[in-house]
Amino acid sequence: MIRNFGDHAANERTYLAWVRTGVAVMAFGFLVEKFDIFLTYIARALHHTGRHPELPIAQALGMGLVVLGILMMVVATFRFVWIGRVLDAPDMRDRLNPLPYVLMVAALALIGVSLLVYLTHVGVRP
Repeated sequence: MIRNFGDHAANERTYLAWVRTGVAVMAFGFLVEKFDIFLTYIARALHHTGRHPELPIAQALGMGLVVLGILMMVVATFRFVWIGRVLDAPDMRDRLNPLPYVLMVAALALIGVSLLVYLTHVGVRP
């Protein structure tokens, strides 16, 4: 029998949820980065001449989301290992530092606001 099995299983489920979220954030970043291709396709479908100009803000936001997704998985891995060690320690009084998680959520919120501004100001124009 594994000591503190329920706690270790919960730690692993939390870790896998963070990894899944990191992959989703990276996939969304890829989608945002390629959004200008979608706008070009729509412009051509609507018979607009010329190519839609490159959107460097979409590329920056997309790359930011990809980097944030990678960062989420790295921090989640460190957290998983640290919590596993704390669960096995005889004295479980260590406290988890919430700063990395607060910073990741703040970065995600900032990118989300930037994406909202981008979507409200850029689009296919007739």
